Amino acid sequence: MCGRFVVAEVGSELVGVLRVDVEGDDLPAASFNVAPTDAVAVVLDSAKTDPPTRRLERARWGLVPSWAKDPKIGARAFNARSEELEDKPMFRGALAKRRAIVPTSGYYEWKNVDGAKTPHYIHPADDGPLFMAGLYEWWRDPAKADDDPAKWLLSFTILTRDAIGHLGSIHDRMPVFMDPDHADAWLDTSTDNVRDVLDAAIDAAPAVAETLADHVVSKAVGNVRNNAPGLILPEE
Repeated sequence: MCGRFVVAEVGSELVGVLRVDVEGDDLPAASFNVAPTDAVAVVLDSAKTDPPTRRLERARWGLVPSWAKDPKIGARAFNARSEELEDKPMFRGALAKRRAIVPTSGYYEWKNVDGAKTPHYIHPADDGPLFMAGLYEWWRDPAKADDDPAKWLLSFTILTRDAIGHLGSIHDRMPVFMDPDHADAWLDTSTDNVRDVLDAAIDAAPAVAETLADHVVSKAVGNVRNNAPGLILPEE
């Protein structure tokens, strides 16, 4: 499970290795306590150009499918179990054609011991970027005029799988971490081998997980109103 994460850098500083062609004009600022329904930047390949254009775009966390009556449904769809994607209408279409990468600095997970929950910050040991596999959707707001810039909402979800190694001692689920070497295959809008692409991403995630470090942080991270660099520091 991934219910909070950190984006300490923005723009090209965070996604340089993914070879982004275009960065959106309204990218969100850095955040040390990203929660569902917050906006962050995601990477996707736009099939509207030939060849596709790799874009870094502002998106809301929590997938809102095109058929939704309103965006409220997205608050419950911030994670998607990778083993169930093909069975759920909310995610099936996005898996086929709308795959994204969510660039982060790390994420928070709560370890439950005898009913007491302790927050951990999980991040690359070298403090580099941590990429997560995601899906995205565009939702059209029927209440807004066609020329309204807010007519279309871009939203996303983060894929999860069974946790392994030391991460499994913190929580039984972890994000599907994305190795940059797999990024092109994951983002490719033309592939017909969706099952193979998904399986490859799931199978590659443990190698990234083994490189991650973690430490206990302040319980202040549990309050979404708290958002400062100090949240990721080890608890004293």
